Amino acid sequence: MQCYPKNRKRGMMEFLNKKPGLLIAGLIVGALMAVLAVMGNPGNMAMCAACFIRDMAGSLKLHSVAPVQYFRPEIVGLVFGSFLMALATKEFRSTAGSSPMTRFILGFIMMIGALVFLGCPLRMVIRMAAGDLNAWVGLIGFILGTGTGAFFLKKGFSLGREYDTGKAAGTILPIVLAVLLIVGIATQAFAASTTGPGSKHAPIVVALIVALVVGALGQRIRLCFASGLRSAWLLRDFTLLLPIAGIFVALLVFNIATGGFKLGFDGQPIAHSQHLWNILGLYAVGFAAVLAGGCPVRQMVLAGQGSSDAAVTFVGMLVGAAFAHNFGLAGAAAAAATETAPATVGGPSVTGQIVLLCCIAVLFVLGAVNIRKKKIAIKTVGPAAATA
Repeated sequence: MQCYPKNRKRGMMEFLNKKPGLLIAGLIVGALMAVLAVMGNPGNMAMCAACFIRDMAGSLKLHSVAPVQYFRPEIVGLVFGSFLMALATKEFRSTAGSSPMTRFILGFIMMIGALVFLGCPLRMVIRMAAGDLNAWVGLIGFILGTGTGAFFLKKGFSLGREYDTGKAAGTILPIVLAVLLIVGIATQAFAASTTGPGSKHAPIVVALIVALVVGALGQRIRLCFASGLRSAWLLRDFTLLLPIAGIFVALLVFNIATGGFKLGFDGQPIAHSQHLWNILGLYAVGFAAVLAGGCPVRQMVLAGQGSSDAAVTFVGMLVGAAFAHNFGLAGAAAAAATETAPATVGGPSVTGQIVLLCCIAVLFVLGAVNIRKKKIAIKTVGPAAATA
């Protein structure tokens, strides 16, 4: 009789790795995104990894752009939720040593591309579900970017093998983030926006609980926007796209039910219609994510389950966010004319455009110099195969 709870737990874990479980998990994650929007997060942002890492960088005064400064509990929850799930399922494994500097650069480039587009792949899906056609245009770039990354994988791209380290090494990022959250709450020392996206946030407790659940589910189902497309390119296997489809459907229903769905290019919140740069921004994100072994969300999940290499990628994203805002590389949102200001079309500055093109060139160089053998075998273990 005492084994029944364990059997039920094992059965639930196995269900989450099957196609219906992956879809249901995606629906749950999408519903949780909706909860965050209702509770105060920007409606078309909910839980954008790139936007929230940018806000965190601002709160730590790594950049001084006042409207995007807030220490987001969601980032802590994503990493810590994955950490707790990995411990519970005995999947926690402390590893490091797979080209850390290259991974730092890949994280940096992912953030530059995401901020030119104004969102990570998760926000791309959130915006798509709200009717933002600019995000659908950006999807073209993301698909092409993951396809380019898959091409290099087929040619033998590899960042080398991760090695087991002392268990303490894999806990550093979750612990550091948790300590920073506690310090921020206790001392109010971090910068916090009074206007703009950084001023819009759900209550800390709600944000943290939701993110813990999303992080735990993300660890279990190997949630990754880039890996789903990578598997489609390499194996013609679309299984890993099921959670993404679930997120989209849940948010689409939410937006239609609450009047948040607005189909079109113009008037979309925190977006721009510079289509070439939307495409190229997400092209860089998709390309870099495949080379790094996961999108921004996946990197945080991997860091939570013990990967110091993913933690280095996270630091690269944090530095990239600060760099983008300190040097004016991020895209600007389009704005309608007001009584005091003319309309603006938004998009990245010329400097941002040049840097993005340089980042894409760097990705091709990194892809070429890290081809280690003619062909690499790509295997999946069940429908929710882990990324590298």
